[in-house]
Amino acid sequence: MRPITFLIVSVVFTKKMTPEKVGQFEMFMFIAGVMTFFWVTGINQSLLTLYKRNRTFHKIGENGTKKSPEIFNAFLLLCFFSLFFFALGQILKTHFAVFHYSGNVPYLNLLLLYVLFSSPVCLIEYIYLINNRANRIFQYGLITYPLQLILIIAPILAGKDFFWSIWGLLAVTGIRWIWLIILLRRYSEMKISVEFLKEHLYFGIPLIATTFISGSAQYIDGTIISAKINNDAIFAIFRYGAKEFQLVVMLATGLSTAMLSEFSTRAEMKESITKLKVKSERLMHLLFPASMVAMFFARWVFPRLFSPAYIRSADIYMIYLLLVIPRLVFPQTIVVGRKKTNIALIAAIISQAINIPLSLALIPEYGTVGVALSTFIVYCLEKIFLILYVKIKMKISPSDYIPVKIYAMYSFLIGILFILIDHRIIDFH
Repeated sequence: MRPITFLIVSVVFTKKMTPEKVGQFEMFMFIAGVMTFFWVTGINQSLLTLYKRNRTFHKIGENGTKKSPEIFNAFLLLCFFSLFFFALGQILKTHFAVFHYSGNVPYLNLLLLYVLFSSPVCLIEYIYLINNRANRIFQYGLITYPLQLILIIAPILAGKDFFWSIWGLLAVTGIRWIWLIILLRRYSEMKISVEFLKEHLYFGIPLIATTFISGSAQYIDGTIISAKINNDAIFAIFRYGAKEFQLVVMLATGLSTAMLSEFSTRAEMKESITKLKVKSERLMHLLFPASMVAMFFARWVFPRLFSPAYIRSADIYMIYLLLVIPRLVFPQTIVVGRKKTNIALIAAIISQAINIPLSLALIPEYGTVGVALSTFIVYCLEKIFLILYVKIKMKISPSDYIPVKIYAMYSFLIGILFILIDHRIIDFH
């Protein structure tokens, strides 16, 4: 629902506003995302691993109560980080520089308000998740995202400035705060624990750093392209193609996140590993064929969706479609679920340490496609590292949580299809 909402917003904005105004709104959302994505993800995911197993409240869940002090303390952490980045933004706002804006980023005060209030409400979905109320997540989205869509596009359709769309975002955030407070009263015990906050940060900081490093990959790739090639048109072609298949990202990330809490206790490990294998196989039967269909039609779609100049973007996009191969194995779920967050951080650091020189080495021969190819290679190496760690250190065989035959078959098929299309043996455009 989230990407569909913003896809509709993008279509309406491009039809009703000038490119400059659209760019300002996209820049607004871009900055908000960059300032928050890593610590929101890190705090929430570490909550999943600590909810059933922590030193401070180790008896929570064993006494029959539904009230959880872990949830309330996670909420306090999210509020603290929100306040910190809000204050940091206020201090630096006269020196704020992004793209061609320097010290005068449009609507920066509203942006900082949005950062302050929007981040803690992300806890709503995780509260439902750890209380086994996944259907409530869907209901929550079904109510809030159509409302968000209406409040964002209604001012634009009425001929108003997108300033009012930002206020629409803030209004939806206010409604989500009411929802969050209700859930906190229902599911959390409002008990502040310095010890648990320390424990949460101990496990959360490596996850925050891991998310930051992994999430920065797209910005690093863009920086390499702009620095080495220094051509706006080529940069645009790269950016249009350098996008993962969102269905793969959403479902793979969703499965990994949903399974984290199930690995938090050793007693549940065997059952959780089997469940991870079954669920990942279901995703493979859906996402590998979907990725192959997208790959088959990519060279036909891109020049028609954008313009003939963007046919090269399709080549980059096809490589990003290959990321379904590393995405659909989940050693990181076991690693993070068992609180080995430092290992996930090491894997992310190693992958980016390889990505930069490999991209620079491939650009002279392959151009922008070389950067995309480097990204694919690095993602695969990161998963291989984690698979080896899980096998050697945790004594869990890859076949225990990966449906190896199905995975190998699909990986082979999508690889063959890529080669056939790349070599113009199949040329459907």
